Amino acid sequence: MPKLTIYWSIFDLPEKKSRLSELEKLAENPDLWENREKAQGILKKIVDLREEINDLEKLKLQITDSHDLALLGDESIRPDLERELVDIEHKLGQLELSTLLSEEYDHGNALLAIHAGAGGTDSQDWAEMLERMYLRWAEKNNFKAEILDRSVGEEAGIKSVTIAIDGRYAYGYLKSEKGVHRLVRLSPFDAAHRRHTSFAQVEILPDIDQDNMPIDVPQEDVRIDIFKSSGAGGQNVQKNSTAIRLLHIPTGIIVTCQNERSQLQNRENAFRVLKAKLLEIRRVEQEKELSKLRGVYQKAEWGSQIRSYVLHPYQLAKDHRTEFEAGNVNAVLDGDLNGFIEAYLKYNIE
Repeated sequence: MPKLTIYWSIFDLPEKKSRLSELEKLAENPDLWENREKAQGILKKIVDLREEINDLEKLKLQITDSHDLALLGDESIRPDLERELVDIEHKLGQLELSTLLSEEYDHGNALLAIHAGAGGTDSQDWAEMLERMYLRWAEKNNFKAEILDRSVGEEAGIKSVTIAIDGRYAYGYLKSEKGVHRLVRLSPFDAAHRRHTSFAQVEILPDIDQDNMPIDVPQEDVRIDIFKSSGAGGQNVQKNSTAIRLLHIPTGIIVTCQNERSQLQNRENAFRVLKAKLLEIRRVEQEKELSKLRGVYQKAEWGSQIRSYVLHPYQLAKDHRTEFEAGNVNAVLDGDLNGFIEAYLKYNIE
């Protein structure tokens, strides 16, 4: 049985429990609710910290139990213990990775949007491949994914999609994916089967609880259009006008949501996305870090990509910021992104 070394210091449980106790005492103060925004922020921190402590306590117990069983030297339980060790090492890796997530909103949910760029039908097919990649990544890493809006292509693929990714550190992990993604392959849409290059833009925004969202959108600043949802046809086509399109007049930002059958739900989701976009613009203005945040829209075309996925004449996925590479492109397209994410987080810190 492999020797299991336990580094108890990484848990930092006493400090976390002490911090939780301080926050709980603050929450008991009735004067706290005079500032509703501050009170809600403290309650959110309490919930997050309790969940984190609970997960760490479970992991600590899992390590202790596995260690004690390993000391018995019973070869019959060796396969089970080895599987347990793999699970523990994965969780410890995730824990180590989370220590790199200290920026504002890193701990929260994310909104992920994909827009097909230059390349016609190939580009729209590529956008759909990216959609599947991120949905598989979310599934493998126990994040909840919900499609808020999806616009299909004329021949194949999608023009755009907006997905809500819910879970602790979703935004912190996914912020590494923001930018242009480039695909090189033999086109399935070219009769001559020639090599094509396609582009798609990935946008990552923090998805803030609307009660704590520091953005207010006056009604007079927004034009609301209602229309029938588009679809592939058949019984699923909407017969009522439930889709929502918002135009934010001061900025020109347009947001559509048509995935829900409820007009009210689509409206709520559309404002949710609009506020996230406006929050991103505010952060650009406040921090003056255009290289890190979205700022001016970056066109999805040659020369601006953050990552390339090459399927022909060789196979390689390479991040152009960190130089991290993966030879198994199919695994990457099936959601194996954690190597790229970890490399970016370390690169970002450095």
